[in-house]
Amino acid sequence: VKAALWALQGGTSVVIANGTHPKVTGHVITDIVEGKKVGTFFSEVKPAGPTVEQQTEMARHAGRSLASLHPEQRGEIICCLAELLTEKKDEILSANKRDMEIATASGRFSQALINRLALSTSKLNSLAIGLRQLSVSSRDSVGRVLRRTRVANNLELEQITVPIGVLLVIFESRPDCLPQVSALAIASGNALLLKGGKEAANTNKILHQLTQEALSIHGVADAIQLVSTREEVEDLCRLDKMIDLIIPRGSSQLVREIQRAAKGIPVLGHSEGVCHVYIDSDASIDKAIDIVRDSKCDYPAACNAMETLLIHRDLLRTPIFDQIIDMLRTEHVKIHAGPRFASYLTFSPSEVKSLRTEYGDLECCIEVVDSMQDAVDHIHKYGSSHTDVIVTENEETAEQFLQQVDSACVFWNSSSRFADGYRFGLGAEVGISTARIHARGPVGLEGLLTTKWVLRGEGHTVADFSEQGSMKYLHENIPVPQGNFS
Repeated sequence: VKAALWALQGGTSVVIANGTHPKVTGHVITDIVEGKKVGTFFSEVKPAGPTVEQQTEMARHAGRSLASLHPEQRGEIICCLAELLTEKKDEILSANKRDMEIATASGRFSQALINRLALSTSKLNSLAIGLRQLSVSSRDSVGRVLRRTRVANNLELEQITVPIGVLLVIFESRPDCLPQVSALAIASGNALLLKGGKEAANTNKILHQLTQEALSIHGVADAIQLVSTREEVEDLCRLDKMIDLIIPRGSSQLVREIQRAAKGIPVLGHSEGVCHVYIDSDASIDKAIDIVRDSKCDYPAACNAMETLLIHRDLLRTPIFDQIIDMLRTEHVKIHAGPRFASYLTFSPSEVKSLRTEYGDLECCIEVVDSMQDAVDHIHKYGSSHTDVIVTENEETAEQFLQQVDSACVFWNSSSRFADGYRFGLGAEVGISTARIHARGPVGLEGLLTTKWVLRGEGHTVADFSEQGSMKYLHENIPVPQGNFS
């Protein structure tokens, strides 16, 4: 301590740390030099910018102002952001190009991650369209009355939708996540803290600037904050008194790390996207080929891409099976054989190490099943409750599959890639949830709202309703009014 005081008097900042409990790498000194929150920091130098705690408070304060805006005003902010995405596309794509070049040159990132990092004119146009849809569909979301009850004479109760509070969204690679999540936060009246990966730093910076520019038209620019300091995910997850919901968007490893690190803060996300396509014995050849191709090859890095192809045993060594295999080879998809599939072959592809693998690339597992019920059992055992598909012309079989498979999204004769907030008409999504409480599947505006109860009386007390009291409960339902709560 004396040495620290001596250094401070000389104008040098100091960290006092326990050298026997390194936080991450095993080396306290290097952890501190890298900016990790180890020990206690003493300095007479004022920080260059706000701390993450200060950013969170700023977001919460401005978020309350955002929530109090008229719905049309929040819609104007979202429309302004949509316009900026197209007007400033050259600047956005230039920043994105810098990020792509740095990521590629580093050699530390997989091709799947680099693919998720890339933006294009068409992506920006699609984002803008989705945001405009959201601005219209969100008009009556916040403050919507869900139910009204006349509890007793002159005592009425309402349940209304309200923002959750402060959201923390941690995302890897995909910078298009930033305007999507920002628009949803604006529409739902939530404050937002964003933590993006350093591989997209330049793109995230300009997208956040445009978001704040849009927010500033109604004076709430601080409602959405981008964490640009070297905050570790673990440090952010400790802000349980300041953050109300964490939404991770990225690899299954990232999601699991956040779920472990979050202490007292709910986490909304999915651990893996192990999606299945089951080809039934009554499947159409053309539909099966198109659906498998799109599910696996359209965007293999996405969490809704097919990872396991289940084929009915009766289709082995038939034209439909041969054509599916030929198509996958033409598309350069590496095939791994499940145990049962491998047993049918003299010369088989490499046998899969695990039937619960999210490849995130042009790879997939093929396994053989005896029936639709066998496919359902396989999905329940090895799937991740994300998105699963049946291809069949038998309506009865399809309906059984749709009812029995317990996943967030279950499709008949359509690509798994449709599991997406924009494609579902939500305008945008904060991610896809495989949880069984709160929100499930693509999470749009509704998933970012909670409720509160509003009671209007005239001096009522519970004592009035006791056995000796003068009042009785009515509990009569009242028609829900149109429009917003104010």
